[in-house]
Amino acid sequence: MSNRIVILGSGESGTGTAMLAKKHGFDVFVSDNGTIAKNYKDELIQLNVEFEEGKHTPELILNATEIIKSPGIADTIPLLVEAKSKGIQISNELEFASRYTKAKIIGITGTNGKTTTTSLVYYLLKNAGMDVAVGGNIGTSMARLLATRDYEYFVLEISSFQLDNFHQFKADIAVLCNITPDHLDRYEYSLQKYIDAKFKITQNQTAQDFFIYCADDELTNKNIINHTIHSQKIAFAYDKPQQIGAYVNNGEMLVNINQKNQNPFTMYINELSLKGRHNAYNSMAAAIIGQVLNIRKETIRESLISFQNVEHRLESVITTGGVEYINDSKATNVNSTWYALESMEKPTVWIAGGVDKGNDYSLLKEMVKEKVRIIVCLGIDNRKLHEAFGSDVDMIVNTTSMAEAVHVAKQLARKGETVLLSPACASFDLFKNYEDRGRQFKKAVKNL
Repeated sequence: MSNRIVILGSGESGTGTAMLAKKHGFDVFVSDNGTIAKNYKDELIQLNVEFEEGKHTPELILNATEIIKSPGIADTIPLLVEAKSKGIQISNELEFASRYTKAKIIGITGTNGKTTTTSLVYYLLKNAGMDVAVGGNIGTSMARLLATRDYEYFVLEISSFQLDNFHQFKADIAVLCNITPDHLDRYEYSLQKYIDAKFKITQNQTAQDFFIYCADDELTNKNIINHTIHSQKIAFAYDKPQQIGAYVNNGEMLVNINQKNQNPFTMYINELSLKGRHNAYNSMAAAIIGQVLNIRKETIRESLISFQNVEHRLESVITTGGVEYINDSKATNVNSTWYALESMEKPTVWIAGGVDKGNDYSLLKEMVKEKVRIIVCLGIDNRKLHEAFGSDVDMIVNTTSMAEAVHVAKQLARKGETVLLSPACASFDLFKNYEDRGRQFKKAVKNL
């Protein structure tokens, strides 16, 4: 019974946890309700880790000292409810992995922008010559990285599902990009529960730590006073001057993290490699972290100028026939798409649709009127898009495959316009996931 770790879910985080737990001498068992991917199964066999797939066997799970679950598994499934009632701690990979590192942890969460900000901060630290790894909700799991060696810094993208199962985990620098309604089905359709989950990024922080947040974000501002935060707060905003923090004034970004306001970091917004107001926020958050870690200003500036955005997030694919094609498949909610449309500088043919997560399209109405000429719907059920925007654009067309959507967009786009894939929906009706959707888009565009 002692020191038995049961891992629910065998993806990147589950297999990484198995590697790290095995390294530290635990008795490890992996249980997956679905099929275990071949590459992960091979690794588990190599590690000599027992596993099961296609089921969860209670007798093999409820004898655990601790259960480490995949972020995709809800706490409310009967097996976990029973485990809790037996006093078994439910944790996740980041909680478990953080026990085995002396690294400084930079934890980044938010409904939108967290992947870009995480990638940008990692790029900045790497350019500064620091011993740094990136993980969490993107790329390689932290546990897998630690199974090989420790680092001085971890930059982690952290989802609300991961925050839910933190106990001792602490971010030395915590970033909350923003909060907008998302994943409410996991929070009993309570926005407050989702907000409280996001603020867990500050738990266990002390006065030596930092909490970086957006002072322009309504839900963050409204809720910050209801949460006890012991760390030093540093805000970033657009037009609101911050005595300590970052803001934009007449197209110039100013970042200052000390009371005396001596020698702030400055650069012009139009120099940033990432365009659009939302990316100015991401860049400000990264610049604040650079200042907190005493990275040379020149290195911060160079990094913000030369950074290339992540795949599937406002990724420019190709310009052909005078039309630019942009892949923003990672936009799985309305707010992400709002940010994408906001950064469009030319008339846009917008490819949208998929599995609707209870979307409120009214948030996009003004932006669509201003930026979009034609909507190409990509999904099995497009009624809500027609109802929301029928009177705001020249035309709405239905398509049922990516190849068809791209072909139709090409026919309708004029020279000097942009074709933007930014679905505002989940991808599971026609695609495996948003990556599959984005890759199919890029393939179809390159075949034009």
